[in-house]
Amino acid sequence: MADDGADAVAPGVLRTSQNVSCANRAAGPVEDAVLSLDIRPISWSKPTSWYGSPMALQAAPDTKTKILDAALHVIRAKGYAATTVDDLCATAAVSKGSFFHHFKSKDGLALAAVEHFSTMATGLFASAPYHQATDPLERLLGYVDFRASILSGDLPEYTCLLGTLVQETYDTHPDIRDACDRSMSAHIAELTRDVALAKQLHCPTAEWTAESIGYFMQSVLQGSFIFAKATQNATVARDNLAHLRRYLEMLFGKPCNMTRRQKP
Repeated sequence: MADDGADAVAPGVLRTSQNVSCANRAAGPVEDAVLSLDIRPISWSKPTSWYGSPMALQAAPDTKTKILDAALHVIRAKGYAATTVDDLCATAAVSKGSFFHHFKSKDGLALAAVEHFSTMATGLFASAPYHQATDPLERLLGYVDFRASILSGDLPEYTCLLGTLVQETYDTHPDIRDACDRSMSAHIAELTRDVALAKQLHCPTAEWTAESIGYFMQSVLQGSFIFAKATQNATVARDNLAHLRRYLEMLFGKPCNMTRRQKP
């Protein structure tokens, strides 16, 4: 079918292709992702939602991208098993024929959605202001602060597609599980580099490994998303990230919140 770019976006549909989001700097070229955005590291301001707010690009997404954007929203809102092809087509405002022109099955869409989500996350985190810090520990603390700052909007807008998928598919859909694992592990590898540098600078004789801290940080985040869903708000996630920040400060021997909580 030749309806790419011609389908109107349904009211309220999130155009996440113009945005970036949960998790992976290895899924796509960082330069391409960043150049596609109108984000300046120095004057950065957070979008109204983590993954769902339109950015500066004006061109309407093509049909395949609209379907992928719809998948990011619907799967995080309803879960993978409950999401139907009809749901995706209705949200993307495309025909079922268009869906099957681009994807052989819902599982095929899920694999493409993992890559789509990860590429957008690459741009978001690559453009975030915490990279400006010269001390790797300050970059790690800035990363935690950044994650807290984007806990806004409805639950599907800030929770992680990869965590949502892997919880449902870890036993029944190994291809989807493995794709999620690769994407999450790639994001952890990015964090691990700064953890290793911070360890070398601040506590070189510590017995823990940088990789273990990277996995711990992501475990806090993924667990926080679960509790945000259970409680239907982000309060517990914000509290968990505040505790994570304090833990990292203590782990690296930094006086807790010295620069943020000094009293006159």
